[in-house]
Amino acid sequence: MSEKQQRRPFSQRLFRFLLSPPWRWPGRILRRLTGDVPLGLRIINFSFQRILRRNAEVAWMVHFTSRASGDIEIGRNVWKSFASSGGCYIQGINGIRIGDDTIFAPGVKIISANHDPDNMERWIKADPLIIGKRCWIGVNAVILPGVRLGDDVVVGAGAVVTKSFPDGSVIAGVPARVIRRRATRPLEQKETAAEGG
Repeated sequence: MSEKQQRRPFSQRLFRFLLSPPWRWPGRILRRLTGDVPLGLRIINFSFQRILRRNAEVAWMVHFTSRASGDIEIGRNVWKSFASSGGCYIQGINGIRIGDDTIFAPGVKIISANHDPDNMERWIKADPLIIGKRCWIGVNAVILPGVRLGDDVVVGAGAVVTKSFPDGSVIAGVPARVIRRRATRPLEQKETAAEGG
């Protein structure tokens, strides 16, 4: 739903809905109820997660072809990427923190712990992997242990992130390096813009 439609009063939206052709009502109702994840994908994800118990340890919906495990904390709206991006591997043994409104594409790998080279049955302890707010992680990107990405970071497709990057960075390559810096607005301006003022 666009910003314009969200600003309209409920009575106006209901009136427009009732004026639309009746054969479009079921589709509109389903879109409204399911939001950003299509109903069919919701049903498949639910079946794999709650019935077949794949990714059952996480509280939010995860795509049926993805794997998420360990200590993972996600911010507002991040669940949408987990639900719709297939082929992802999110391993949170040392902990992963993902900020609000961060999105990622299919095939992303976020790995918070490595095996101990002397004993493959043990993990190397490290700091939690932290991804800031409003980040965008491109298809098949790999983020390795100990990395901290600031707010508004863009990770290019296929990048291998081995070190931390500050706010507003656009990174790509193997290993990832800064391509350019994005202009970021101060927090007060972002909150004002979000409130519509």
